[in-house]
Amino acid sequence: MKILIIEDDVFFQKFYKTQLEEHGHQTEIAVNGKEGLEKVKSYKPDVVLLDIIMPVKDGFQVLEELKQNGSIQNLHVLVFSTLGQEKDVKRALELGAKDYINKSYFDLNVLLTKIAQVTK
Repeated sequence: MKILIIEDDVFFQKFYKTQLEEHGHQTEIAVNGKEGLEKVKSYKPDVVLLDIIMPVKDGFQVLEELKQNGSIQNLHVLVFSTLGQEKDVKRALELGAKDYINKSYFDLNVLLTKIAQVTK
């Protein structure tokens, strides 16, 4: 499965990439929302792991643009953020994210399960 990780934190980029590749997934990384939108077009991922707090374009802006151009319907976007307030979760889901995972409580098995669930 092809996974695009849109995340600005270098530690998290490397960590997620390594963990997901050890479980047989192909991964690409985008370091901000603008690059993420470009890679959605060129890489054509099955799943996007999207951080919210990022430079250039934040995760909400990415979701809004994907929704406006119709790409969100063909993507499985999992928001993976430290923002966990109900209003943030609700906004992300309304913009087309399939699920919301608080990365402050990271559990690889939960992430792998969510990826499997959204791609069924």
